[in-house]
Amino acid sequence: MKWSIIQLKKLQDRELEIDEEINITESLQKRHPDIRDLSPIHVKGKINVNEQKITCYLQLNGYFVLPCARTLEDVRYPIEVETMEVFLLQPMDEIENTEAGYHLINGDVIDLIPIIEELLLLEVPMQVFSEQAKNASTLPSGHDWKVLTEDQINGQEQNEEKVDPRLAGLADFFSKNKE
Repeated sequence: MKWSIIQLKKLQDRELEIDEEINITESLQKRHPDIRDLSPIHVKGKINVNEQKITCYLQLNGYFVLPCARTLEDVRYPIEVETMEVFLLQPMDEIENTEAGYHLINGDVIDLIPIIEELLLLEVPMQVFSEQAKNASTLPSGHDWKVLTEDQINGQEQNEEKVDPRLAGLADFFSKNKE
């Protein structure tokens, strides 16, 4: 996934089609400890070259294997990313589209692997759940502990009568008067 600027300039005003599979499992596992495995990433797209910039339209497909947040079992999490990456051949004074991300070229080679790695790292979710954990009617529990859902926590808070500790003595006041 590396091309020299000279190679790409020869393709000026034409498209270069990309359809490759890359394996970057080891480098992503070093950068993110939750990634247990990664399928080969299918990279499909095209590269357009003109005098000022090189534009890469990419589609990334594959899957992560991540731990379930409740059971720590392996969960297969699909990856589908579409992106447009622009490399500036010459520094531009005015950038037409402020929403697009621009990359300056260091040296005379364009390498898409570091960009693909960053895009994939952004796709790793905070937590995933296996189908078994999603469909389970009871949550894990043990001696003196149990996992609660957010709804269960909110329900417990509503059921509990909250008494200001400074006024706790007044709660007994009315029960003494009734006797």
